[in-house]
Amino acid sequence: MSRSLCLMLVGLFCLLPINVFSDSPDPGNWEQVVASARGQTVYFDAWAGDPQINRYIAWAAEQTQKRYGVEIVHVKLSDTAEAVSRILAEKLAGNTETGTVDLLWVNGENFATLKQNALLFGPWAEQLPNFALVDADKRPEMREDFTIAVEGLESPWTRSQLIYYFDSEILPSPPTNVHALLAWAQENPGQFTYPRPPVFLGSTFLKQVLLELVEDREPLYKPLVTEEFARITAPLWSYLDQLHPSLLRGGRSFPSSGTQMRRMMGDGEISLAISLSPAEASAGIAAGELPETVRSFVSDAGSIGNVSFLAVPFNARAKAGAMVFANFLLSAQAQLQAYRPEVMGSTTVLSMEQLSAQERAAFANVDVGSATLPPEALGKTLQEPHPDWVGALEREWVERYGAR
Repeated sequence: MSRSLCLMLVGLFCLLPINVFSDSPDPGNWEQVVASARGQTVYFDAWAGDPQINRYIAWAAEQTQKRYGVEIVHVKLSDTAEAVSRILAEKLAGNTETGTVDLLWVNGENFATLKQNALLFGPWAEQLPNFALVDADKRPEMREDFTIAVEGLESPWTRSQLIYYFDSEILPSPPTNVHALLAWAQENPGQFTYPRPPVFLGSTFLKQVLLELVEDREPLYKPLVTEEFARITAPLWSYLDQLHPSLLRGGRSFPSSGTQMRRMMGDGEISLAISLSPAEASAGIAAGELPETVRSFVSDAGSIGNVSFLAVPFNARAKAGAMVFANFLLSAQAQLQAYRPEVMGSTTVLSMEQLSAQERAAFANVDVGSATLPPEALGKTLQEPHPDWVGALEREWVERYGAR
């Protein structure tokens, strides 16, 4: 379903009463959760735009089946809003106990919609045995999703940060902020592009540029005041108006995904690309998709980053199985597997201080690849804007540039 339909359903849903169900598993009784989960089938709705992530989910599903007797079915999404719309539609139809979504990879505005309308089970996340490994008391980002308090309704499972990767043989001195990027692109037309919003990576690029250009970021971390949108975002549209003529194909078309952009890098169509995984370039090299001369960098103004979460809908059929799978994804073994660049190249959400010496050594011994920046080189992490801004930026981008 489209995002506009999703919003319409939200409006209708607000007219309905909220029911509380007493037959849900108690997250505080973990032994009972594990026992109840055995034999369940969990329908895990997750974005499927990256083959590496899909293969990792398949591995984690196999492990969960072997260990706990829980079957995981990856429902492959192109847009998380599809699942959100389905959950809303099920509520409108009176389906309060047999939903089609058991676990959802969700972030930002989609989480805000679900939370606002009480469409999530919980709180449950902080009662997972492995939640202690993220050390949320010292790392507040584990309890906040695009400025929205999580309050135990989501469990973290991976984290992202916007990085650039480039072919050092072609581009020995890359541009390290958006001002330098514009100047370089104008001098080297056709060597850069970004995914078409509302693709998440493309929308993140818009937010990165806006955060670097505005003088006062504070309004971006609050609910959107419509009357202020044009003034605050004016520097972004002025910037893109200058940048687009110098993009690949003159900005007349854009990649449909980060995966397509990576293929463009591998084919030599462009020499600079973006990713939300600091290890993507190394993973691409390991897979033979990118030349060995590719390297990574982040903006010297700071780099936008976020934590990816998992949520359980209010009407999930396999709540216990969903929690068991989420807990496994937070284990040191699962996080280590995801961290390997040849697997997924994910930045772990775990705190090394909470791991055993053996587990810390296992992470330290992973060869992250020549193109992966060490943690100390990732620089300052810029906070994600409030979810209100995401949809507004995407709609304005489509209005201005989408018909080209």
